Amino acid sequence: METSLRRFFLGLSVLASLAAGPALAEPVHAIAMHGSPALPDDFKAFPYVNPTVKKGGKIAYGVVGTFDNLNPFILKSIRTTARGMLDPEYSNLVYDSLMQRSADEAFSLYPLLAESVEWDDDRSFIQFNLNPKARWSDGQPVTPEDVIFTFELFRDKGRVPFANRLAKVSKLEKVGERSVRFTFNEKSDREFPLLVALTPILPKHATDVATFEQTTLKFPVGSGPYKVADVRPGERITYRRDPNYWAKDLPSKVGYDNYDEISIEYFLQENTLFEAFKKGEIDVYPEGSPTKWARGYDFPAVASGQVIKDTFTPRTPSGMLGFVFNTRRPVFSDIKLRQGLALVFDFEWVNKNLFDNAYTRTQSYWQNSSLSYLGNPADNRELSILGDAKNRIIPGVLDGSYRLPVTDASGRDRNVLREAVTLLREAGYVVKDGRMVNAQGTPLSFEIMTQNDGQEKLALAYQRFLAPLGIQASVRTVDDSQYQARSQTFDYDVIMKSFPSSLSPGIEQVGRWTSSARDRQGSDNFAGVADKDVDTLVNAILQARTQEDFTAAVRAHDRLLVSNFFVVPLYHVNAKWLARQKHINRPDVVPLYGYQLPTWWDEDAQK
Repeated sequence: METSLRRFFLGLSVLASLAAGPALAEPVHAIAMHGSPALPDDFKAFPYVNPTVKKGGKIAYGVVGTFDNLNPFILKSIRTTARGMLDPEYSNLVYDSLMQRSADEAFSLYPLLAESVEWDDDRSFIQFNLNPKARWSDGQPVTPEDVIFTFELFRDKGRVPFANRLAKVSKLEKVGERSVRFTFNEKSDREFPLLVALTPILPKHATDVATFEQTTLKFPVGSGPYKVADVRPGERITYRRDPNYWAKDLPSKVGYDNYDEISIEYFLQENTLFEAFKKGEIDVYPEGSPTKWARGYDFPAVASGQVIKDTFTPRTPSGMLGFVFNTRRPVFSDIKLRQGLALVFDFEWVNKNLFDNAYTRTQSYWQNSSLSYLGNPADNRELSILGDAKNRIIPGVLDGSYRLPVTDASGRDRNVLREAVTLLREAGYVVKDGRMVNAQGTPLSFEIMTQNDGQEKLALAYQRFLAPLGIQASVRTVDDSQYQARSQTFDYDVIMKSFPSSLSPGIEQVGRWTSSARDRQGSDNFAGVADKDVDTLVNAILQARTQEDFTAAVRAHDRLLVSNFFVVPLYHVNAKWLARQKHINRPDVVPLYGYQLPTWWDEDAQK
């Protein structure tokens, strides 16, 4: 009888537990994609900021382009939203997210709107406990209703990736007075809770749902450190620091947001922007050209010390810059053709004649990191992840030894061109009457679309390399607005693009390479990839539970991308250069992900 009663009450306990949903987790101050966050719950500031800096002064940034919109969350004018609204370089000045990313860790998040977090080992849910001090710029409190409103609004009227967030959520609910819980469905992955945490939150009481999909220049209400102060469409946007910013003393924001005023000036051409910097009208200038860095900074302000040149050594993967083949075009559907065209590009000639041998050839999407295939033979763990896809990988890529051929820098290396011609022949092309043609006699020709003088210079060099093989490549340089419109709608044959890489690749790989993004306008799948094996490997990255599985999945993905030649790999430098006016100063410590402009300050304000 006693045993029966124990079983009865045990059964009731189990039923009650199931009815109550997931067991409550212990609140934590920070979360990490893999492993544990580096900083304890009583940390005072990130290690790469100046925690005692005196706020004040101003900074003027400069960019090339135009803008006509202050709403960064919609598809319309996605490429022409004012900088600073949703900005990985200058920071999200107006809108706070639930958590703040540390630039000194691969992928760890610390408190912002949420003062603590609860989740389980399976990451089947995440609960954000909002900071009771969190306020909108009009003084209203940030509430769970705002969080729920934001995600539902993005689902109904936002752009990707925000529009897709709720597709992985089975239940979104308010818990208690100031908490909100996301319960995930089978579409979710282990990175997704962190992406939810990084989503900027909008005010329900100050957002017009009816007009949300339209571009706007109306000054928004946000919870971030700055307010929009002045807008001159296409020319300048000015932000003013909110003295009542609720999070100014939060450990994750100490040492950030140090200027009273931030202005972002727009220019039609890079040369005009550089001239403005030389005159002191712009305060910082990131330099991408090694030749210009070596020869173009001989103006008086540098000699007098008014302009300071900084060189930073990256500790992150190289990423990939290259000519991207639009495989939506039938001509680029054959991998042998893409490989042959990739070999024709003479990097050694370009590096010698255009860049004083300043660059290193990029061979991997995660070069200079443990995530790269270079020098790392595929082990059993990786082979298991690859499955039959290993048969599609170049043997040298599989064992880590493959490198693009080194030419004699003549622009017409016979050995390399002979290999390229062999590949093109396997793709069905032969040279006839001086033209590369297919079996139907159709010439091999395509257009390379560029957006500035630097890209045009490289495209013209590529054009010259292709010409001896009878391949006609035309080069067309278009203005910024046309470039953005055509790249957003995939209206090009070949385009130059950069694919930055981090130590924690994840959801951005979905937008760049998977079938789901191929036909989605505005996505970053510029190559038009729709490949089930690529989809599988990206999913393996997202679902990896250990660092070992994660590294194996990224390397496998790297091998498959390299072997498919979606991109003609170009180059990278093992340094980052930036020039700044003397009154702009920076912390001594440079974090893992490189210099952080939002932590810099105006030295004049310290006096």
